[in-house]
Amino acid sequence: MRVAMIGTGYVGLVSGVCFADFGHQVICVDKDPGKIDTLNKGGIPIYEPGLKSLVAKNIKEGRLSFTTEIETAVREADAVFIAVGTPARRGDGFADLSYVYAAAEEIAGLIDGYTVVVTKSTVPVGTGDAVEGIIRKAAPKADFDVVSNPEFLREGAAIADFKRPDRVVVGTSSKRARDVMGALYRPLYINETPIVFTDRRTSELIKYAGNAFLATKITFINEMADLCEKVGANVQEVSKGIGLDGRIGKKFLHAGPGYGGSCFPKDTLALIRTAQEADAPLKIVEAVVAANDARKRHMADKIITACGGDVAGKTIAVLGLSFKPNTDDMRQSPALPIIKALTEKGAKIRAYDPEAMEEARPLLPDVDFCDHAYDCLKNADALTIITEWDQFRALDLDRVKAALKTPIIVDLRNIYDPHLMNEMGFNYHSIGRPQP
Repeated sequence: MRVAMIGTGYVGLVSGVCFADFGHQVICVDKDPGKIDTLNKGGIPIYEPGLKSLVAKNIKEGRLSFTTEIETAVREADAVFIAVGTPARRGDGFADLSYVYAAAEEIAGLIDGYTVVVTKSTVPVGTGDAVEGIIRKAAPKADFDVVSNPEFLREGAAIADFKRPDRVVVGTSSKRARDVMGALYRPLYINETPIVFTDRRTSELIKYAGNAFLATKITFINEMADLCEKVGANVQEVSKGIGLDGRIGKKFLHAGPGYGGSCFPKDTLALIRTAQEADAPLKIVEAVVAANDARKRHMADKIITACGGDVAGKTIAVLGLSFKPNTDDMRQSPALPIIKALTEKGAKIRAYDPEAMEEARPLLPDVDFCDHAYDCLKNADALTIITEWDQFRALDLDRVKAALKTPIIVDLRNIYDPHLMNEMGFNYHSIGRPQP
């Protein structure tokens, strides 16, 4: 099948490359000529494990190309995917759909023969209706269907998520569109991947409901961690104990500094706004957003308390800046409000992240970025671990202790054993676990 992917951001790029690897002919379109030139040369504008080699392979085999010219890509396509950004709108948190609607207007005048227009971007309920209206108004005689096909990609594991997904969701009431989408995802039939065909509005809501539920699980276990600290219980064992219940499941029950990234923060806000406009407020999701915002500020207070209640003039070493490991994405990372709160209290910050420092530099202008994890530690008054990159799980603890001015570690990801850290002479603080 012939696919046009409009937008080469995270979702568009991964989806386009994976469709090409399925054997389809894919043209990815973006307005940024610099990005397109980089991609055609095999460069990757984002960090995602395995993506660079997959791009190079499919370019070489002639199934994948990148262009700034939308006309040819759309005219020759069986399916045109809209995979542009839908950031949270300032002021009310609702999804900014201007890029989606602009793409729909461009596509409208270029449709040649039956075409399936697919919204891959995360969009509120009813967006597909609006996209259909835009195209129909601009091209009344065009032969097309608009389909919802939300993405469920985790940064750092996106290729595996696309090729071996838990499910594929397709929202359409058109048999022709269903057949096209079935053909696009036919390689997944081999793995017996469930494909959920539903109506368009339900498909749009599935994405938001899924992310809101996962955000709720994260926030729930974070609040349980606070309770554990007060009563002397261990949140990791609580997580294991409840996660073994098949009705609950063990995923997303790891206590930490709060959720971030490109999806959960904006999607929960957009869902709240949609529910308010529908006069069906989601009080649980509203509480989740408020608790998660407070969580990040609380983590800064935890670090300050560990440092004796005052960080003015002290140097804090920070390991990990991206919102999660295996990505360079800094969007809504807990590191941002934590570091901001510490600097406002007079702390000096030295930081290291394996992939995210270039993204972090303009966001954290007062931070001293280091070339190596151990460079951060020299004569620092405390170390805090914010992102659980694998390389931080096996630090040379003797070297860490020798480098720090005072052996204070605040581990916001619970990657070390409190008893071992205590035996080695660290003043060690973690999340929701008793002090040894």
